[in-house]
Amino acid sequence: MVEGAARLLAQQGLQQTSFSEVLELTKAPRGSIYHHFPEGKDQLIAEAIDLAGARAIALIERGAGSSPHQIAEHFLAMWRYVLVQSNFAAGCSVLAVTVATDSPDLLSHASTVFRTWRESLAARLVAGGVHEAAAARFAALLIASSEGAVVLARAEQSMEPFELVAEQLLAVAVGLEPAATPSGS
Repeated sequence: MVEGAARLLAQQGLQQTSFSEVLELTKAPRGSIYHHFPEGKDQLIAEAIDLAGARAIALIERGAGSSPHQIAEHFLAMWRYVLVQSNFAAGCSVLAVTVATDSPDLLSHASTVFRTWRESLAARLVAGGVHEAAAARFAALLIASSEGAVVLARAEQSMEPFELVAEQLLAVAVGLEPAATPSGS
C-alpha cells in the first residue's frame, strides 16, 4: 500500500491519492488500510514519501567515491528514468506532497526527506574533493533544479527542458572538480 501511495503521489498528486485509489491500485482489502494506518491518510502519505526518499538515498549512495560530474549525472539519470519510463506521467512524490499539503506535519516530513537528500549529496561531493560549503550549495542547486526540470518536462511532455537544465548542472559540476595535480610534484 505504501508503494502504491508513492506511485500515485508521483503520478496524480496529493489530492488524488486517496485510500480508495490506493486500494484499487494495490488490490489490498479495505480493512487492511485501517489496520496498518490507524492515524489515517497522513500516516500513509508520510510512509510513502519516506519510501521515495529512501530509494533516492540508495541511488545517491551508489555514487560514493565518484567525481562531482558523475554524482550529478547519476542523480539526473534517476529523474530522466522516471520521466521516460512514465511517459511524462510521474514526477517526485515528495514534491507533490510539499506543494499540496496543508498539514504542518507532512510538510515537516517532506522537509526532512529533502534535507536528507541534500546532506547525502553534499557528503558524496565532499568525498569527491569538493569543499564543504560548495558541496552544500551544489547539492541544493542540483535538487531544486532537477525538480523544476522534471516539472517543466512533464508540463511540456518533452525531455528538452530537462536536458537543458541537466547540461547546465553538469557544467557546474565539472567546475567543482578538484584540479589535477601535476605528477612528480
